Amino acid sequence: MTNPQHHEIVVIGAGICGATIANELVERGKSVCIVDAAPAPATACSSHAYAIAHPHIGKGSPRLLRLTRIAFLMAETRWGQVWRRHGIFQPTKRGRAFDRLELMQHLSSLSLDQEMALPLDASEAEKICGIKQSGVWLPRGASLNLFETSNALLQIHERLTCRWNTRITRLEESKGVWHLYNETNEPILSANKVVIAAAMESKALMSSIGIRLPLKPVRGQLSIFSIKANDAWLEKLPRVGISGDGYCLPADLLEDGSCRWIVGSSFDEGEDDLAPRNESDEFNRAQAQGLVDYLEGDPRGLIQEGEFVGVRCVAGDRLPIIGALTQRPGIFLATALGSRGVLWSALAAKLIAAQLLSDDFALLARLGFATDLLAALAPARFFAGSLAAPAALGALASNSKPIFPSDPKAR
Repeated sequence: MTNPQHHEIVVIGAGICGATIANELVERGKSVCIVDAAPAPATACSSHAYAIAHPHIGKGSPRLLRLTRIAFLMAETRWGQVWRRHGIFQPTKRGRAFDRLELMQHLSSLSLDQEMALPLDASEAEKICGIKQSGVWLPRGASLNLFETSNALLQIHERLTCRWNTRITRLEESKGVWHLYNETNEPILSANKVVIAAAMESKALMSSIGIRLPLKPVRGQLSIFSIKANDAWLEKLPRVGISGDGYCLPADLLEDGSCRWIVGSSFDEGEDDLAPRNESDEFNRAQAQGLVDYLEGDPRGLIQEGEFVGVRCVAGDRLPIIGALTQRPGIFLATALGSRGVLWSALAAKLIAAQLLSDDFALLARLGFATDLLAALAPARFFAGSLAAPAALGALASNSKPIFPSDPKAR
């Protein structure tokens, strides 16, 4: 048997996250091998062409809110020249009064100035966004074609090696070197450092080295609707993206007077079935009515033209898992990106490169990336007991019980 190829750094997974990390390391002068079971980049959830990006402004976890602002700025810097900047409007939740002063104070607490987030009453929103609802206008919100972006990040480079049609099923460490095995248990690669950016497959890979991750699949279906010319729906379609209970992109007017409108997405927890479902389109029709506040609209006017089905990977606490696996030196994780792959990929590339190259984190610190945020993302947050327990002692226990909503919700 020939000796397996040895690389200083191997990245497992060639979706948007793995591709961004590999590209960041190559740009930093490192030689990288990226490996994927598919014949090309971005064949799973990252084949998505309609991913949206904006800072999160809800009333949720303060760390999540701070993290999404930092990640958005990183994503804007990395992809601002290629993404579609159409702005995102987040309507006021039903039953809640619009309070401009309260909203401005909340946005200020998140370090979001008026260039990033601006409260609008219903009349202002109608003029700017085409939506007669109060809410917050995020003018720098955008959407990105993950498939095109992932492929562009992995263009031919002398320091980049791509291994396609290669599924890694097991890892094993020996004398400070990690060995990567395929389905037939053959060692095909070895590396000093391994970055695992393989969504749900990360769970099995970590299990092979005695680590349990609380990961769960969430199926999502995005619907592509067409609306005929002169249909009443045309007066209700937005000029911008909307993010609330579900999301939509701006409607595209076609030459014949009809429109094409992308709305999503269903949120089917614990499911990984990629087959399209009629009930998911029905769910998205109901989402569409809510997004534009057109509950009396005839859902039959939204004619199903196509769909995108993807399986997102989420952790128990809804935050991504990004960083060095301190229990297994040389292993780095970037998984559980959920529905924010555009944002978390940009952040993961900077954070993992900083850790892998032993940087001083100066850039991250300038953007507000504090120690508590590093801990909020770190894989170690899930593990109880000794953080250096050897694999021979078995899987490490999780001290974070996964929490998932009991009712279907869109993300």
